[in-house]
Amino acid sequence: MKIMKQALLCAAIACSTGLQAQTGAPQLSANNIDEVLNAMTLEEKAKLLVGGANTFFGDQAAVGGEADLVDGAAGNTAAIPRLGIPATILTDGPAGVRINPIRKNDTNTYYATAFPIGTCLASTWNTDLLEKIGQAIGNETMEYRCDVILGPGMNLHRNPLCGRNFEYYSEDPLLTGKIAAAYIRGVQSQGVGVSAKHFAVNSQETNRTSTDERLSERAARELYLRGFEIAVRESSPWTIMSSYNRINGLFSMGNLDLLTKILREDWGYKGMVMTDWIGIRKGLRTIDEVHAGNDLMEPGHPSQVKEIIEGVKNGQLDIKDVDRNVRRMLEYIVKTPSFRHYPATNKPDLKAHAVITRQAANEGMVLIKNNGTLPWNTQASTSNTQHPTIKTVALFGENSYDFFSGGTGSGCVHPPYVVDMVEGLKNAGISSSETLTNIYRKYLDYAKVKFQADRHPAKWYQQEMFGQQKYPEIAISSICINNEVKAADAAIVTIGRQAGEGVDRDIEGEFNLTQDERQMIFDVCNTFHAQGKPVVVIINSGSVVETASWSGYPDAILVAWQPGMEGGNSVADVLTGKANPSGKLTMTWPIAAADHASTKNYPGSIDLYTYNEIKAGGREVQNYDFTNHEEDIYVGYRFFDTFKRDVTFPFGFGLSYTTFEYGKPTVKVSGNDITVSVSIKNTGSRSGKEVAQVYVKAPKGTLQKPEHELKTFGKTRELRPGESQTLTMKMQKRDLASYDEQNNQWLVEAGNYTFCVGANSRDIRGTATANLTQLTEKTTKALTPQHKLNLMKQ
Repeated sequence: MKIMKQALLCAAIACSTGLQAQTGAPQLSANNIDEVLNAMTLEEKAKLLVGGANTFFGDQAAVGGEADLVDGAAGNTAAIPRLGIPATILTDGPAGVRINPIRKNDTNTYYATAFPIGTCLASTWNTDLLEKIGQAIGNETMEYRCDVILGPGMNLHRNPLCGRNFEYYSEDPLLTGKIAAAYIRGVQSQGVGVSAKHFAVNSQETNRTSTDERLSERAARELYLRGFEIAVRESSPWTIMSSYNRINGLFSMGNLDLLTKILREDWGYKGMVMTDWIGIRKGLRTIDEVHAGNDLMEPGHPSQVKEIIEGVKNGQLDIKDVDRNVRRMLEYIVKTPSFRHYPATNKPDLKAHAVITRQAANEGMVLIKNNGTLPWNTQASTSNTQHPTIKTVALFGENSYDFFSGGTGSGCVHPPYVVDMVEGLKNAGISSSETLTNIYRKYLDYAKVKFQADRHPAKWYQQEMFGQQKYPEIAISSICINNEVKAADAAIVTIGRQAGEGVDRDIEGEFNLTQDERQMIFDVCNTFHAQGKPVVVIINSGSVVETASWSGYPDAILVAWQPGMEGGNSVADVLTGKANPSGKLTMTWPIAAADHASTKNYPGSIDLYTYNEIKAGGREVQNYDFTNHEEDIYVGYRFFDTFKRDVTFPFGFGLSYTTFEYGKPTVKVSGNDITVSVSIKNTGSRSGKEVAQVYVKAPKGTLQKPEHELKTFGKTRELRPGESQTLTMKMQKRDLASYDEQNNQWLVEAGNYTFCVGANSRDIRGTATANLTQLTEKTTKALTPQHKLNLMKQ
């Protein structure tokens, strides 16, 4: 039957091609793009620049003349059958293919692998592993008949309150760029594309569609654009997605400085740019988007096609801009599976991808505290008395039983299953309390029904179809805890946090723990410690949470992030030592959210009455209508380390079950190539991996610099006890440059540079120095601030 279907498909394609050829119109190929472009009518050109499946507005064939070709996909490009131009399919991501898993009148299922979220993947610091993850995601994208996955998310963790940090990688642009480039190379190796997003400075969800991100040219170039630049230069993403927000007064989607001067002239980008999903918007014309270099308007609206046509006819839009963008669209289309008529199976190997997911989650989890209780033994042992033997645990916290695999919004995935803590521990030979399981399971049944019954219709992101939801924690009585300690060998408390598209996090109850959560940790720890039994806290969150007020109580704390659908298995792997944790934090964990320099200029709670009152007075609302980046280049560790502020856990921090010794690093300069080498030896009793991080301290010059900046890194293979490996980490001299706004150039000032090799930004194990000559690289003049900013200085 399958062979017969494929034969019929091929026959249909051949017949269609033959009929089109009879019209005399050229049929698109990789070798005749100019010919096809010249044969296109103005109406066809305009149509190709506007998204084809207008699901956003509930009108599915408004532009492209095609139905939604893959159920649940984000959108598609328009088809022009006369010229052999197929529709192409765009699916949400980036933690897996987001399509509808169950379809009307279809007994098949279309579940996709839920891979670990961005913060978890980045915490591996393993670019080889990221390529493998990308390959698996690319394979599922293709087998589910999609052409582009909308990811990776590459915005910086400017502040821990951003609701979408789970999709993004780090507060550091170098790490963001290297991890993203590896992901992109992996995906695109499968013959499908990515859309690196959200370009650019999309650092908050509050009023994200119109807020004005006001920042210096230097901060834009060095921080918010740098990761994208690395990805463009090292992986050539097929597409880039322009963001909703404004940058220094202009919408990203219509920003010529951003999309043409910087992206194409300075970086040499050759691919296609699409908008984020908004369609027609107040204050920005479609013709201005086309002129700026936005090639595809998503999700697409008929009036946008009309506007492009009329703009050309009345002289407001140059046909050369249209032709340029159409050419980019055609160059994209001829690379796609849809153009190649790839026979998608709708049956990717989910079992094989689950294995990769579990490995990535194991390596991305970060152990931030361990007093020696971990790893646990699961069988009585006379040879290892240092670690306790654990056969039964008491599992506290509702997310032990409803474990978060990922965040909410367009970044969520519909997997075939999610392994919770009960199942993961059971698979590792550890049983859990039946009483607690009964309590929490029944509570969750009630909480899910009540949550949806109470949900405001405007809060679309709280629907179950947009991801797992966070339900209020319930109090567990001291009587119950005392009963549990009798039968359990240890306790686990899971603290879950959920966030996602469309809303930022609050400090109270989201960044900070609730009183019920703190009390649960205190009561469980006090009760179990009184009996000499250990307690481990699992943080099941996509972003940072406050730990300073309670971290002294448990014996160990594991940041599991939101680790994909194999999450419970991965946690059990780490707790039992099957996997030795090697993850490192990709963002600073502050003592309090307000400790970040950006927090005073980050959205907070504002009631509607106050907002309307301010707007009625004709004024813009700060941190809503606009956000001032007064912290400038001092984001994350660049702020905390430069200004000597205390933190809970520094950037790059992460514990292991073994120990590592660093040799003396060396640095070699050959022209513009710089190589840092260091030998790392496993001096402990367990096999493990280590991440060496190279921070560079610049000489004092004309431009202020942070204390130090991450410039390269490397991760060892799994080293056996006593085994050594020399890591050779490379960078370009240009990578050390700061942006000189006055002269529109990148500048490496001459002088003596110190290369600091460490286990994290505050644990430097050795240094080497090199004297460098000056280097400059001219750029376009772009993104000039339109408002005065009171920028932070040392």
